[in-house]
Amino acid sequence: MELANNTVLITGGATGIGFALAERFLNAGSSVIICGRRESILQEARQKHPQLHIRVCDVGEASERIALFEWAVREFPQLNVLVNNAGIQRRTSLTVDNASWEERRAEIAINLEAPVHLTSLFVPHLLKQQKAAVVNVSSGLAFTPAIFATVYSATKAAIHSLSLSLRHELENTSVKVVEIVPPAVQTDLGGAGIHTFGVPLDEFADSVMQRLEAGELEIGYGRSEAARKASRQEIDEMVKQMNR
Repeated sequence: MELANNTVLITGGATGIGFALAERFLNAGSSVIICGRRESILQEARQKHPQLHIRVCDVGEASERIALFEWAVREFPQLNVLVNNAGIQRRTSLTVDNASWEERRAEIAINLEAPVHLTSLFVPHLLKQQKAAVVNVSSGLAFTPAIFATVYSATKAAIHSLSLSLRHELENTSVKVVEIVPPAVQTDLGGAGIHTFGVPLDEFADSVMQRLEAGELEIGYGRSEAARKASRQEIDEMVKQMNR
């Protein structure tokens, strides 16, 4: 994938992995649009990189996804890369989760409904571009699910399946489908301080961009790279060890 001369939309692009990718696409010579729920955080991102375009959007809401699509293709008709990155991780297992269903549903809406809906909205537009891509951010937990984040793991497994299916569906078109499979990375996913044991964000993002440029379509790192390549027997053992 060529990193320069793109117009890239990154959901959840003001912090964490999304922001790291945004910085690198900018540095490579692409135009970048980021969206997120909190205007203050988006403004902080733009203070660091004034060339960023920002849009307040809660991708967990269907109406806001439609509004984002209509605005993006109107204001940026050359948009050719959609990065479905926005996600939340609720650190709880299914059987002990006593939160309201609305709170629990939000995780599914942001992690799964949003990428499915946004992809379905944007693909007809992307097909008009000479070179285009849908980039889905899943997780190593898509392959080795964790009981401490049961629903999160399930949503990311669905994103992996979506990426595989869509890649075959668009095989003979101008649209490539890429899946980024992060391990635990030092971000605030799930809450501040939870992932301090993870790999450094810059180290991970640099590796992802190198492999994107090399044309790879499924990109892990460290433990998630091992998980995505593992046999079923190896996956079962990894899941047992992680959930002890």
